[in-house]
Amino acid sequence: MSRLGRVTDTGVGRAPRARAKGWLRGLREDLWTVRADPLPPSTWLRWLPHGLVCLAAFGVTLGGTGDMNDNGHLVPALALLIAGGQGGAMVLGLWRPVPAWWLSLGLFALGATMVRTRMGFDLDTYTWPWTAAGIIAELFVLLLLALRVPTRAAVAALAVTWLVTYVLESLGAEEPYDTTSVLAVCLFTVVVILGTALRGRREARAQLVEQTTLTAEERTRRTLLEERSRIARELHDVVAHHMSVISIQAQVAPHLVENPPDELRENLAGIRQNALEALIELRRVLGVLRSEHPGPGEPFADASDESTPHAPQPTLDRLDALVENTRAVGREVVTDIRGERRPLPPGVELSAYRIVQEALSNALRHAPGARITVRLAYEPDGLEVEIVNGRPTGPPPPSTGAGHGLLGMRERVAMLGGTMTAHPWHWDGFKVTAFLPDTPPAGTAGTHPPTAPRKRTS
Repeated sequence: MSRLGRVTDTGVGRAPRARAKGWLRGLREDLWTVRADPLPPSTWLRWLPHGLVCLAAFGVTLGGTGDMNDNGHLVPALALLIAGGQGGAMVLGLWRPVPAWWLSLGLFALGATMVRTRMGFDLDTYTWPWTAAGIIAELFVLLLLALRVPTRAAVAALAVTWLVTYVLESLGAEEPYDTTSVLAVCLFTVVVILGTALRGRREARAQLVEQTTLTAEERTRRTLLEERSRIARELHDVVAHHMSVISIQAQVAPHLVENPPDELRENLAGIRQNALEALIELRRVLGVLRSEHPGPGEPFADASDESTPHAPQPTLDRLDALVENTRAVGREVVTDIRGERRPLPPGVELSAYRIVQEALSNALRHAPGARITVRLAYEPDGLEVEIVNGRPTGPPPPSTGAGHGLLGMRERVAMLGGTMTAHPWHWDGFKVTAFLPDTPPAGTAGTHPPTAPRKRTS
């Protein structure tokens, strides 16, 4: 039992020791490094903070040299070396804060030690161990350090500065001087707290910006996936309709012929069976698409969509009704159909209807009072759709939409292998142009072809 108890105690104490070793290792990596960590330019002031630090470093060099030479009775060369080093540490802190702090602290110790050798001989009284220039230099260095290193490293640097200050002061306890240790330590503490707070605020803002960017990307990705699912559902419904017709025709065909041969019956039965299997597969894929959403069809519903998941998908035959609905709200809509009107593939008809529907909705929301023109040009190789709205007569109302309508249009056009452009038009108007080929090239599904505008022939 005792051996088991010793093993258990050892196991319990191992984790805190490991954490302590890890903390000390991280602290050593933070404060025992010469890596570069440039101070970024200010958002509004740009390089002004860098200029102020360089100006203050020049003042510290001049003031510190005169102070230690006149009052501390150090030789001019040594006074210039110490004061110049403290000013240089301030400038160095703009790029390498940790080495700058070590340099500043080491020069402080050197200067305090050299001035102490003059106490009681050439000096009646003197501010010691920190000079005024030394305090200013250390304040800048600690601030620059706290702005760039973790909080634990800034606190550790402050503690080391405290320790060095009180050790040096204890060595000169018998000499006549005016102590500056309490004032210096208080100022150092304040500046480290300030720098740590500013660093935390900057990191919080950076995290907020990153989170906002990720949220926007996720919203765009979700909208894209929802739009693709909607397009796939609609196209599948169109294909399912035709497969259902094929199945029914294959089932009825033998009854339309008197005494049909067995071969014909078998072929028609095979056609019907293949159509039914295709229908089952289509519905299975559609079920997978819908299973990622709260309910069938819910994420894809909007105020202008009159269809339901089981209703026939709209085609260009319903374009007049769509335009009349827009006119009913008091907007002027002009339709212009060019070329010989002819039936197009169901996917092209559906995509053209949806593009016109979305463009009309955008014009209603963002261009109040503007005149809208809808043009359809039937060309030998496809259909060109153009929706143009003029200059709005008033400011648009606040929009609560996600702003991904154009993204959905591009996805529809891309799935059919077409091209699309959307850009501002004359006098604050907007123009959407899309060309939908009636025979999409193989391999265009899921790709994004170039969206350069297609030349119209008229």
